[in-house]
Amino acid sequence: MSRDSNYDHHISIFSPQGRLYQMEYAFKAASSASGLTGIALRGLDTAVVVTQRKVPDRLIVPDSVSHVFNITPKIGVLATGMIADCHSAVQRMRYEAADFEFKYGYAIPPAVLAKRMADLAQVNTQSASMRPLACVLMIVGVDEESGPTVLKVDPAGHYLPFKGTASGAKEQEATNFLEKRVERIENYTFEETVRTAIVCLGSVLGSDFRGNEIEVACVQGKEGRFRCLTEEEIEEHLNAIADDADA
Repeated sequence: MSRDSNYDHHISIFSPQGRLYQMEYAFKAASSASGLTGIALRGLDTAVVVTQRKVPDRLIVPDSVSHVFNITPKIGVLATGMIADCHSAVQRMRYEAADFEFKYGYAIPPAVLAKRMADLAQVNTQSASMRPLACVLMIVGVDEESGPTVLKVDPAGHYLPFKGTASGAKEQEATNFLEKRVERIENYTFEETVRTAIVCLGSVLGSDFRGNEIEVACVQGKEGRFRCLTEEEIEEHLNAIADDADA
């Protein structure tokens, strides 16, 4: 047995190399538990999230299976990882958003919500009596000053705004795909942003989709609302992508 194996029994114990093994296990669980890959992208006036829709059992009602959640009318989140932990995080986000609006009289900005969730996640790394949530939150919302925004919160409580990011099983491959387009992403229109995110997901997974096999949600403009695209709207974008590929 290796010497380091003694340092993963509690989350609050550092190894001699300065590592927290339980946190590394949490990251592993968050990226592989669901088997899904999620993409978040911010264009000129749009923020988009795209992920797969996998129904684990044919007896389950398909519409009840989702990793995209509404938090407030202008904020939504794509949560990848253990679905029970995702639901717990979403419930807390809704509570924090409602509490903020009740206290201060205006809707919570996406960055403030991300910071609050990151603070709560970080507290879970300090006590052996608590377990970090094995989920990654990709928050998209409308900021009254800067417009649509994308933020990512990880199990350790680290959060940052992004032009484009990914999470899940194929996170690194998706990140490489987006990095090649980083100079153009900020100037993308709504259609270009949605289609680039879908193409990115299809590219890293090496497959084509039907409209009922992926979830797409977006916010558009400073007055926009968070909404999920219908199956028909997704099919339109998939057809346009196929036409562009054939051209």
